[in-house]
Amino acid sequence: MEHKGTAHTQGGETAVTPGAQRRVLVVEDDPTIVEAIAARLRAEGFSVQTAGDGPAAVAAAESWQPDLLVLDVMLPGFDGLEVCRRVQAQRPLPVMMLTARDDETDMLVGLGVGADDYMTKPFSMRELVARVHVLLRRMERAAVAVSSPPSGTLRLGELEIDHAQRRVRVGGRDVHLTPTEFDLLVCLAGSPRAVLSREQLLAEVWDWADASGTRTVDSHIKALRRKIGAERIRTVHGVGYALESPAPTVDGL
Repeated sequence: MEHKGTAHTQGGETAVTPGAQRRVLVVEDDPTIVEAIAARLRAEGFSVQTAGDGPAAVAAAESWQPDLLVLDVMLPGFDGLEVCRRVQAQRPLPVMMLTARDDETDMLVGLGVGADDYMTKPFSMRELVARVHVLLRRMERAAVAVSSPPSGTLRLGELEIDHAQRRVRVGGRDVHLTPTEFDLLVCLAGSPRAVLSREQLLAEVWDWADASGTRTVDSHIKALRRKIGAERIRTVHGVGYALESPAPTVDGL
């Protein structure tokens, strides 16, 4: 049963009704950390539940239907990566991963199983809250985009982007992208061959007003390259990224 204030959009994505109290499930096995996060989020007006291990997290996500998941990687039972896989299989929702190691491999694996963002411990509670707000705003924008998507399918050579279904194909093969990866690709595809700075991408895709998350951009670009082909995204060192493609065409217009 859906909780009050939640609406499902096309494609199974979840959006939060503006003004509704948003639900955040915090999954962390350290009692001090989990209570600190929960207390800060409650002070910000969120409804919060907590879980201390993998199985409890999956059960809570299914029964409570949160709007967002704050998820530690290292957990008893099974780890946060497996929690993310199982929760995303139930229904897509934004996931903020927490990791104790500043290891890019761990970050890429987390993004690959459906996480939207990550933070390395120790972290600022203020920044955590800010990123939670950003992820929820992005889901609301995505819901609006899904309800009135651009017409047709954008084709850039073998790369096809279907806005209405939020689907991507490469050479006729479906490619599964996370919501963040899809939004990032659409942003790059909006100006093919043009170089977009990390700051531009943060503002457009993540709705961040500062440059504190440029590593997040880099990690998502790497994850996206692994799925659509590394040759399709060009790095301009010290500046940003560009989508390499032939001239775009749009079917259905």
